[in-house]
Amino acid sequence: MGLARIQINVRVLGGFFANVTSVRLPTKKKAMRRASFSLSVLIKSFCSSRNTPRILQSAARSPILFPKCPQSRTLQTLSRATPPLHRKLKQQSDLEEAFESATTTEEILTAFNSLESSLNPSDKRLGLACLKVGQHLETIESDDHDKTLEFALRALKILDEDPEDRIPIAMALHLVGSITYNLKRFNDSLGFLNRANRILASIGKEDSVGFDVRPVVHAVNLQLANTKTAMGRREEALVNLRKCLELKEEIFEPNSKELGVGYRDLAEAYAAILNFKEALPLCLKALEIHKAQLGLNSVEVAHDRRLLGVIYTGLEEHEKALEQNEQSQKVLKSWGLGSDLLHTEIDAANIQIALGKYDEAIESLKKVVQQTDKDSETKALVFISMAKALCNQEKSADAKRCLEIACGILEKKEEVSPSVVAEAYTEVSMLYESMNEFETAISLLKRSLSLLERIPQEQHMEGNVSARIGWLLLLTGKVDQAVAYLESAAERMKESFGPKHFGVGYIYNNLGAAYMEMDRPHTAAQMFALAKDVMDVALGPHHADSIQSCQSLANAYSAMGSYPLALEFQQQVIDAWTNHGPSAEEELREATRLFEQLKKKAFGSATGVVAQDFPLSQENDTTFTRTMQH
Repeated sequence: MGLARIQINVRVLGGFFANVTSVRLPTKKKAMRRASFSLSVLIKSFCSSRNTPRILQSAARSPILFPKCPQSRTLQTLSRATPPLHRKLKQQSDLEEAFESATTTEEILTAFNSLESSLNPSDKRLGLACLKVGQHLETIESDDHDKTLEFALRALKILDEDPEDRIPIAMALHLVGSITYNLKRFNDSLGFLNRANRILASIGKEDSVGFDVRPVVHAVNLQLANTKTAMGRREEALVNLRKCLELKEEIFEPNSKELGVGYRDLAEAYAAILNFKEALPLCLKALEIHKAQLGLNSVEVAHDRRLLGVIYTGLEEHEKALEQNEQSQKVLKSWGLGSDLLHTEIDAANIQIALGKYDEAIESLKKVVQQTDKDSETKALVFISMAKALCNQEKSADAKRCLEIACGILEKKEEVSPSVVAEAYTEVSMLYESMNEFETAISLLKRSLSLLERIPQEQHMEGNVSARIGWLLLLTGKVDQAVAYLESAAERMKESFGPKHFGVGYIYNNLGAAYMEMDRPHTAAQMFALAKDVMDVALGPHHADSIQSCQSLANAYSAMGSYPLALEFQQQVIDAWTNHGPSAEEELREATRLFEQLKKKAFGSATGVVAQDFPLSQENDTTFTRTMQH
């Protein structure tokens, strides 16, 4: 048995082969928009209570038999060799056999050292051996990442000398990308993984010797998703996660448990960026598969239902959310899964708050708090949710007391769980904001931001928190400070969620308002135009927030004295509110009043303004003339 048949480990997603465990995606609130408090807690707690590894942790490994390399000319002539040469080749074969059969780290490293001394430094077999050692060290999650990287880079250098051996090169690139990811060198990781992906794309499903490359493609795409998520580029990561699901659909039976987990993983990823419309059908598909394969009382079904509760809450279908939550609780109780059950009960209380059932929510939370450990993060979440219910009952003193207890717990957890604490501080700040305690809210957000700035992979949260600080500073009249935070937030949010995410639109809207306060209507108009462009795509032109962006744009042009453009956008506002029907009569009446007011301003200025004061296109001049005639 030669070295060419060394088993090479490849990171693969849950259930790709029989001995592979499953992974879960993180599901946190990651957008600027002020989503409901209960929704944010649902998403956060859904993630934090999962026992399975998250996507940002190591994926599962599974041995894959490496394609057999062509025999060397020396080995082909073994039978004709002279006795001394025969003994030498036999010794070489024994070294390869010993290395291949080694299983423990000590055995593998000892066998490698013996084998290394017998091979030329550029021998392909040495490259494969380095690859095996590197993958083994990563599989056991060795703390010595530099040593693992040394083996991986050495393997890549040797294997790269023969560009025709594309699969081992892709495997080495994947390994280097994975290790540099562990070292938080995300840009380096992305470069190696992108190259691996390009190589695999050139191969297709099988290479010339019939080796199925799909597990390798899956491993590379999963690590690409990990890396992009860590860089905050979650929209881009979804492309790779979808590719992972497509590969599972090709490999597994239509109703297999592993495929169901794949659908739920992708649903969680969409829920994490608040895209609940995309998440819903994926989660329903996961539930359908798991019910058929595992029965109504399986843990997988319970997890599916809990995620459905989060998704329905995001879609503001709270009754459906509560129904799914209650069914999930029944299963978790029967299995005795206490930790998951506690978080599901907190979910239920938050849904009750969204439904206005404040007393029921408080009673539920009182029972949960008795089951939580002292100074645990779960206890802090319970007090935050209780404060939310009390705020809605206008019991501010009791709510503040709950928040003080929660913050006391969270402060002790800052070093242990900075990301969780940062997000909790953000939730607490929203409650202080609802009680008009703006300075306290800003202070908590700044504490959250200081924690997030230490965590490279939390860039998306950093953008969210910066946006909220900017909004509150704008609200309290600190406009100059607000602009700096809002501009920083816009850049981070675009990198994390893409330029057309609705959260980016809200930031541009707030920037426009800030520039209007600074008496800079030209710059404000640019921001409002960007906001309208984003919201028309993300929310649709007839969404209330899209219409408000259009209204703000009309106001900015009016402040500039550009009445033709102001009238054009004001007319769009009227048309949009008209589309809403009787439910928007008041908004339509106000939009019409503003339109008439603009016409009067335009008529009043028309006789005293020369043509160059209206730097408009011929189309806009025609619009202005037509408006004047009307």
